Amino acid sequence: MNILVYTSRGGKPRSLHLRHWWQGLLLSTCIVAFLAGLVGAGFWLGAQRPPEAYVLAWQDDIRSQREALEEIRHQAGADINALSARIGQLQGHVTRIDALGSRLVKMADIDSGEFDFVQYPAFGGPSDEVEESAADLDQLEQAIVSLDIELKDRAAQLSVLEQVITEQKLNDEVYPQGRPIKKGWLSSNYGWRTNPFGGNKEFHKGLDFAGREGSDVVAVAGGVVTWAGSRYGYGNLVEISHGNGYVTRYGHNKSVLVTEGQAVKKGEVISKMGSTGRSTGPHVHFEVIQNGRKIDPVKYISQR
Repeated sequence: MNILVYTSRGGKPRSLHLRHWWQGLLLSTCIVAFLAGLVGAGFWLGAQRPPEAYVLAWQDDIRSQREALEEIRHQAGADINALSARIGQLQGHVTRIDALGSRLVKMADIDSGEFDFVQYPAFGGPSDEVEESAADLDQLEQAIVSLDIELKDRAAQLSVLEQVITEQKLNDEVYPQGRPIKKGWLSSNYGWRTNPFGGNKEFHKGLDFAGREGSDVVAVAGGVVTWAGSRYGYGNLVEISHGNGYVTRYGHNKSVLVTEGQAVKKGEVISKMGSTGRSTGPHVHFEVIQNGRKIDPVKYISQR
């Protein structure tokens, strides 16, 4: 067997002559052993990093992931705890709203059965038994839904209550109450009396309040001025429409301080007492008209 060997220098190849078969077998065995050694060396070099190194690397990676997860859980727990505290604060506000609502109902003298600010909420907030760790999300969600329903209910009740109180206040404002003067006395009642000008009987359709000339005449209720000036028999007259069919008149004024179309409030000075028109001396002739009919003002001036 002849084996040709070429060098890297590009020179003449050399030949190796094997005369016996066992020499070829030995050479083949050496070549195979060399190749196997190269493969083994590769595996050996790769095995220089022990499995523990890979395990440690994986453990480090898992540890970092767990730390990140724990940070997320901690942040979520802090957020949930803050949310729980906020829910508690809102429930405290609801309690104060309930107390205010109940007080308003009592002050306005409204049937408490129509406005229930005492009933306990259908669902509570987080239980007192919840540990210091983050509250259960289901409990928080239930508390939020319950609180939202409760706040909507209270808002609706307070809105209606506000309307009722406003209407009640408005009714009180425009309902004739009190005397049309600040100082003075009742000089003539409603009903039959002797005519001061002719001595015959006549029906007096109002009340007369005497006092010092120039003293204040006030509106007994809020409303809109529908007459402000001279009128036959009344002298200088102020007429105020209060709505709901009520009108009041103030006659014989020395001077008028309001104008037609002007809105006035209860107790506002509208004129100065005088003796204009059909009058025997300084006084105000006061009339209350309900649905077009002059009625006795006594029951109105006695209310304050």
